[in-house]
Amino acid sequence: MSLDRVLEELPAFSVAERQLLIRRALEIDELSLAPEEEKLIASRLEDHRRDPSSVVSFDEMKRALRSRFVK
Repeated sequence: MSLDRVLEELPAFSVAERQLLIRRALEIDELSLAPEEEKLIASRLEDHRRDPSSVVSFDEMKRALRSRFVK
């Protein structure tokens, strides 16, 4: 079905159908993480929960990256 046809038919959809269409469209664009990436994120989050003082502010991170990569 063409995009033009979908747009033409859209007003006939119920609110629930339009919401479902929107949710489905957003799901298609979601990037999924590899299992290793999920484990790494979970591990780092757990480390942070154990020691919240171990964080670096966004501004500190930007300064560090700029000093390293922007010359």
